[in-house]
Amino acid sequence: MFRELILTAVVAGLAAALVMTAVQSIWVTPLILQAETYEDAAEAAPSPTHGAATVEHHHDADAWKPQDGWPRMLFTFAATTLMGIGYAFLLITVYVWWRRPANAAYGLLYGLAGFLVFFAAPGLGLSPELPGTAAAALASRQYWWVGTAIATAAGLALFFMQSRWWLRAVGVALLIVPHLIAAPQPAVEGALAPAALQSHFVVATTVCSILFWLSLGWSSALAYQKIFLAKAEL
Repeated sequence: MFRELILTAVVAGLAAALVMTAVQSIWVTPLILQAETYEDAAEAAPSPTHGAATVEHHHDADAWKPQDGWPRMLFTFAATTLMGIGYAFLLITVYVWWRRPANAAYGLLYGLAGFLVFFAAPGLGLSPELPGTAAAALASRQYWWVGTAIATAAGLALFFMQSRWWLRAVGVALLIVPHLIAAPQPAVEGALAPAALQSHFVVATTVCSILFWLSLGWSSALAYQKIFLAKAEL
């Protein structure tokens, strides 16, 4: 059964990664490349010696990154596949320990929950950022992101997985508390790319994420029925 569990997660993660990589290549990556031109231009420009204070956007010129074109697409696909397999394990754990999906379409609801937990809720405080955007310290953002995802998952579980009113009230509180604390923000806000490009990027990444999660929910539910449950019934 363990082999079937791994195979189910791999198939689901691979299917979702194909969808996400296609959307990223067509829509998201071109926006990132466009933003990088502003970042490169800012690095090439001479630094002002006087006048108004400027916002610093740190960039490591020696940091490795894949070349544009096929290398970048393949690297994105590999990273997205690993991410998809990891998230697929989480969904399959829910199927095994709580409630299995009645059919593949029912998995879309699980995918929607994943989107809310891992993208929508954290994104309310930490929206997707283009290169060259000022941001708070990485560690503080990571702590807030993880805490928000955990609180959102627990809140949704308490609200939908049982019927006691006071536990549902706790679930609602968990959904709200991270946003009362508020996400860490930079001391001085600023971005090299135009605001219109940043807004377009937020829309593109949101659509890309929800398509990824819906694909993962559908494919994980289908693979769970065709691979995992099929083996269990033998």
